Amino acid sequence: MDEIAQIGFQIIALAKDKPEGINNDDLAESLQSVPPEQRVQALNKLLQEAVLEILKKGNTLIYRLKDPGKKSSAPKDIDNEERVIYNIVEEGGNKGIWIRDIRVKSNLVMTQLNKVLKQLENKKLIKAVKSVNASKKKVYMLYNLEPDRSITGGAWYQDQDFEAEFVDVLNQQCLRFLRQKREVAKGSGEGPLAVQKLSECSVADVHRFISDLGISKISLDEDDLETILKTVVYDGKAERVAQISGGFLYRAIETPIAAPGLVQMPCGICPVVKNCADCGEITPKLCTYISEWLD
Repeated sequence: MDEIAQIGFQIIALAKDKPEGINNDDLAESLQSVPPEQRVQALNKLLQEAVLEILKKGNTLIYRLKDPGKKSSAPKDIDNEERVIYNIVEEGGNKGIWIRDIRVKSNLVMTQLNKVLKQLENKKLIKAVKSVNASKKKVYMLYNLEPDRSITGGAWYQDQDFEAEFVDVLNQQCLRFLRQKREVAKGSGEGPLAVQKLSECSVADVHRFISDLGISKISLDEDDLETILKTVVYDGKAERVAQISGGFLYRAIETPIAAPGLVQMPCGICPVVKNCADCGEITPKLCTYISEWLD
């Protein structure tokens, strides 16, 4: 066994005695007979072999035995600061981690942190992803990870912009399918309860219909289509039927009686209707909403 390996075993034994971690002062005190150069070589070897992990507490580097069940994918050819940041970003998974949280965990000053992040980005080890929840902020994650839907917004967002028209088209097509199903059920000649049952369709049925239409340039899964079906329900044009198995079926419902004129006209939902009078700044004659509605 070479000398560096023997020093490594001494460092491991010391780390076992102090599970909270050891610093350079602990190593210098326990390995007084070991030259600093050899101590550094042994430390780097243990870090590269993922026996130890490196953390930062204040301005002090801490070395701790790595949990055998927690394997890091950090490359061996990165320096200690890059390794610290890489491991922090790795813990964020596909939901990423804000730069503020990285700074708190690493205790690096902002200028140095930005430098290390840039180095890791240039090496294509991590990437910055904009979040739909905060467009001016970025989260960092490992380069090869696909961001979680909570970050990208899923199928309904393109470059952080909500695709309202796309959602409307899907809403209309889902409703069309439900109504077609209802019309077929009505033509079956069955009784009312049987017609209701025949009108029901699963999310898988709707997904198949939308896929066959080919109106989406991106791949939509059943969860995406269920989200759209819920909007049809919220519009009052369909209902959701719970199943014993725990799932749901959907069916179109008859459009209720048309709303009376007062509800349809702007006055029915006007927030300043209480201030409306024959004279003054708010009057029916000056109301642009009524003019537009009448046109």
